[in-house]
Amino acid sequence: MTNRIFSFPPIVDSNSKILILGSIPGVKSLEKQQYYGHPQNKFWKIIFELLNEDFTEDYGERIRMLKKHHIALWDVIDSCERKGSLDSEIKNEEANQIPELLEKYPNILAIFCNGGKSYKNAQKMLGKHFKIPVFLLPSTSPLHTVSFEKKLEEWKQIKNHL
Repeated sequence: MTNRIFSFPPIVDSNSKILILGSIPGVKSLEKQQYYGHPQNKFWKIIFELLNEDFTEDYGERIRMLKKHHIALWDVIDSCERKGSLDSEIKNEEANQIPELLEKYPNILAIFCNGGKSYKNAQKMLGKHFKIPVFLLPSTSPLHTVSFEKKLEEWKQIKNHL
């Protein structure tokens, strides 16, 4: 059965310098009501390693750490129909208002996309109107079978924009 699912609100404030975009939360994230809630997703492990912070499972602490380092987090898709968690199963998607977010938070100077779906959608959505660079990063999903070390190496380019 296909259900309509909805993204979470953005994690952003007036100090945010970069925006990390995913596609839309998977089943485990929706159950936990947390970005990147699947225990095998490497997002939080990569971010903590990247920012040289002590890892924690506490979601509130994770959000505070993102804000401390001026990182905003959101998804390119506001809602869609999807069976399971695969991006390839996404149907009838509605976009989040990324351009409006960027206008409201002009300190955001770079966008990093967690995987191909978010990158493709961000490129289509932003077009030539925004002069903010958009970078494709390897997905932190456990389905993207690149090694942790390789993913971390690619994700290190975020540090050049903080």
